[in-house]
Amino acid sequence: MSERDSKEDSVGVSIRSVSKRYGDTVALDDITLNIEPGEFVSLLGPSGSGKTTLLGALGGFVMPSAGSVWVGDQDMTFMPPHKRNIGIVFQSYALFPHMSVGENVAFPLRARRLPKSTWPERVRQALAMVELDGYQQRGISQLSGGQRQRVALARAMVFEPRLILMDEPLSALDKQLRETMQIELRQLHRKLGATIVYVTHDQREALTMSDRVAILKDGKLVQIGAPQTLHNDPRDSFVASFIGDSTLLPVTRIDDHNVRLGKVAIRSAKTIPGHAGEHSELLLAIQTEKLLIDDGRHAPDVNRLACRIREVVYQGDSLRLFLELEDGTPITLRQPSHHTAYHQIPPIGASLTVALHPEDTIVVPRAGCRHTAANVA
Repeated sequence: MSERDSKEDSVGVSIRSVSKRYGDTVALDDITLNIEPGEFVSLLGPSGSGKTTLLGALGGFVMPSAGSVWVGDQDMTFMPPHKRNIGIVFQSYALFPHMSVGENVAFPLRARRLPKSTWPERVRQALAMVELDGYQQRGISQLSGGQRQRVALARAMVFEPRLILMDEPLSALDKQLRETMQIELRQLHRKLGATIVYVTHDQREALTMSDRVAILKDGKLVQIGAPQTLHNDPRDSFVASFIGDSTLLPVTRIDDHNVRLGKVAIRSAKTIPGHAGEHSELLLAIQTEKLLIDDGRHAPDVNRLACRIREVVYQGDSLRLFLELEDGTPITLRQPSHHTAYHQIPPIGASLTVALHPEDTIVVPRAGCRHTAANVA
């Protein structure tokens, strides 16, 4: 098993107007999505959004009601799973408990009837890739959760697939191991060069690992983009609330770069959607990490809001301030909990001015309104 240093051995994926119905229930609604060779794309969304159904359509476990699925230049819409030559890592890992680690990893080679003489070296290299070289004779019951996850990865990679599908493979791990494995998967992806489609409901996980993230809701593709794009330029209130930690406040559009929040004019460096005078369809998305305590050193054009402190909560790496605006609207602020942080914060009940830079000021249409009808890409 050789490392791939480029994307030339990878394969692109084209999902073309795919829909899936179960009676009156629409699981996928006319989804079109193109994935480049060698790309790591995460499917992200709440429960029932359609992400697992879409992965199933890619793997051959779900037959679309309409549309087609192409891998490279081959239409695989109705091809059975065992003929797709796709590596799959399931949420449960699906390892065989009566087999050793080596036998589990070799199973795809056996199923594909590859020459038996090549098995030992392929298995060794696959296990070395996930840092489990020498574990061939171990029983599955002797492994930790993280080691089982690595065995599942090795099994998915051992036959050098050009496309690997992963269905929430880290969900059973504890927080620290999960975060470690996220970084290791990123590094492994760079080594392999394979195209990876990854299902998760964890926003931070998707942003950490992916080249692009596709956000689904109610069977529809809402937006797809690079993690930074989704975080800094969400296309509607659903994406703004689902990616990161935001407070959404209704505002009125003044012009292309200004809105009114109550009696306060707020300026954004980004172009504001819609037309002047609209209120109910526009929301100011205040991300907790972008809101700053005004220490008087910020630029004159920064947006400033007068607040009152309701609560201060220590959360280890950060302090979270629960505030309310002059009209009682609650907002939150998060800042690093360094040793001087508490000295910068007035007592509970005191007044506080917070700052929001125009570059960090995001105004989005309410999800489902007419301004969200633009292209999702």
